[in-house]
This record gives sequence, structure tokens and C-alpha cells, in this order.
Amino acid sequence: MTSVFKDIELGPPIEVFLRSKDFQDDSHESKVNLTIGAYRTAEGKPWVLPVVRKVESTLAQDESQNHEYLPVLGLESFSQAATTMILGEDSVAIKEGRAIGVQTLSGTGALRVAAEFLARNLHFNTFYYSKPTWENHRLIFLNGGFKNNFEYRYWNPDSRGIDLNGMIEDLRNAPVNAVIILHTCAHNPTGCDPTHAQWDKIADVIEEKHLFPIFDTAYQGFASGDLDYDAYAVRLFASRNIEFICTQSFAKNFGLYNERVGNLVLITNNTSKIPEIKSQLTLIIRGMYSNPPKHGAKIVSVVLNDNNLYTQWKDHIHTMSGRIKEMRTGLYDRLMKLETPGTWQHIINQIGMFSYTGLSENQVQYLIKNYHIYLLRSGRINMCGLNEQNLDYVAKAINDAVTKWPSS
Repeated sequence: MTSVFKDIELGPPIEVFLRSKDFQDDSHESKVNLTIGAYRTAEGKPWVLPVVRKVESTLAQDESQNHEYLPVLGLESFSQAATTMILGEDSVAIKEGRAIGVQTLSGTGALRVAAEFLARNLHFNTFYYSKPTWENHRLIFLNGGFKNNFEYRYWNPDSRGIDLNGMIEDLRNAPVNAVIILHTCAHNPTGCDPTHAQWDKIADVIEEKHLFPIFDTAYQGFASGDLDYDAYAVRLFASRNIEFICTQSFAKNFGLYNERVGNLVLITNNTSKIPEIKSQLTLIIRGMYSNPPKHGAKIVSVVLNDNNLYTQWKDHIHTMSGRIKEMRTGLYDRLMKLETPGTWQHIINQIGMFSYTGLSENQVQYLIKNYHIYLLRSGRINMCGLNEQNLDYVAKAINDAVTKWPSS
């Protein structure tokens, strides 16, 4: 029997999900999962935020709620509140009508819509992403119609911090209208964010070289615990009248991972073209997924538009970001007590969900094989996978791996 599918090649596995499956299939009693980007409680369990449960219960009892289609551009009360959350209550761009908000399928969907919009309507064909970055950035933009992709320097493995000079030099050498993907806060995977002064320099070169920034905002509130502080970079660019797109995900800060709640914010200096911009976004979304789901967006909308619920949600963010900071300190202190070879200060200097440990691939493989501790080959770990029950075990395992496999 013949088949038109006979020559299809096997695609490469997605590492983060492959590692998680390996973890699930592992029966070792001391196994630890430090791979996937999701929050875990001190007991190692997923956490449904109490404010989310409260709103879900209310919506379930509200007979006026239904399952009708949303408009193509989504739930307006959600997108307006989400746009205000990232740009700020006193945003000049919002007051001047220069900000557009569109509901999307989480941050990934927002990035994909943005890529296709820029490639199709502005004929942009080149994008830059940080070295390293979230592994999905490249695939999203290539699938969205971009032809050329380059890395800009970001991580300095020697100092285990940002290579700002290298980054600035690479941006200066980028062609006009190159799209620059920036992480708003809690950089994935390094956990290293630019300082406010460094963001000023980045904005200078982007403005000077006529580059187009896209802010990937997956962790607002997770970096510092302060929603406003974490939005600094986006608000800086908006205050300087730099046109940009910002993509937002509510997976992490609301714990709505599988609800795919996202928002695309576009800042334009030409308000007369907003109807045309919205019309093109509408056509892209209509041909991609037609319209977004309501449930998760409705939950976020209710919370962001109710002062009492909003205050409760911010308390939940403090709880999550606070636990992450405690785990950073806990791991660092244990490595210091063990006199683990190398420099580990970066673990407590980094922020957000992830730590770029600096562990080599050999050390990572050693941890997986000998200790059943699962992490990415880059050495990135999810700090939420740590707790008081496994911190000692993980620290001793890292100490052993570094001792047995010294970095070259």
C-alpha cells in the first residue's frame, strides 16, 4: 500500500517536554523535576490560585454566562485591563489612544500573530534573539514568515551576567527594521535582567538604529514580586514614543497554564492607521484560530477589574515570587556550606523562575543518570522544583557532579 506520507522525516524532540516525560517514567523515589516552567508549592504540587478558584466558582453559578464565540480580537474587558497592567494606569500612550490590545492564545500565540503581522504587512524579514533565549522564539518567527535570524550576545559565561557591550555592539550592527526580541523581565533562561540604566542604553541604540522591539512578557510579577517594577522596560520605551509590540502571557502569574490566556499590545505613533492595523490583525487571527477561548480570559478580566480581587491576586504573586527567592537562597547557602567548586553568587543575583546554573552538559547528564535530577542540557533549572524536602539532596548532587566533572 502506498502513502503520500512515506517521506516525512522525524522532527527533533522538544527537550523540555521530553525531560518531563523521562521524569514521569522514572520510578526512583528521590527523583526531582527542575525542567518545565510551572510554579510548584513547597510540597511540590501545582497551585491553583485561591482568587482563581473564587472567580471560577462565581462564574459557574452565574446563569448569564455562556459559551458563545468571542469576537476575533477577543474579550475587550480583558485586553483593556491587560494592556493597562503592562503600560500602567497613567500611561500616556493609552490616554493618547496609541495603544492597541488584542487577546491571543497566551504569549506564544501573541508572538506568532505579531510575527505574521510584521512579515506580511511591513515586510520585515530579519529578527534577532538573545543568546541564549527561550527555545521557541526562533521557530515562532520562522513559521511566521521571517527569513533571516541572528543571535545577539547576552549571557557572559565568565562573569555569569549580562554581556551588555556585546549586546549593544550586535544591535548596532543589525539592519534597519530588524525585529529585536527582548525579555521584559525574568529573562528565560538566564534569570539576568538589564538594570534600568542598561535598559536606557538598549533603548538608545534601538531608537538610533531604527530597530523594531518586541517585548516577550511571560513573567510580570514573577521577577521582583512588583507588577510595576517588572514592567519598567516596556514603560520606558512607551515613554520615549518608540513604536513596539509587547506580548503578554498569564500562564505563570495566574497559574492558568492550559487556558492559553494572552494579550498582544501594539504601540503606534500613527493613530489614524489603527483601524487598518486592527483589520489586518483580525484577518491573521481569523485564518489562524478564528477566535480565542473565553474561560481563562474572563477569569483574568474579573480579577483585574475588581479592586478587592486584584489585591488578593497581588498577594498570591508575592507568595510565589517570595518562595522562589527563598529557594535561591537555600540552594546557594547549601552549596557554600559544601564548599562546592566554582562561583555560585549568580544563583541569588538572578531573578524569576529560572536559574542558569552554569552546569556543563556532562554535569547535567551526571545529575540525570546518577541522581534522577532532571534539568535542561543548558543547565537551566526551575527554582520552583526545589523545596525543603529536596534542597539538601539537589545541593549534594550538584556538588558531586561539579567535583566529578570539573568545567573545562
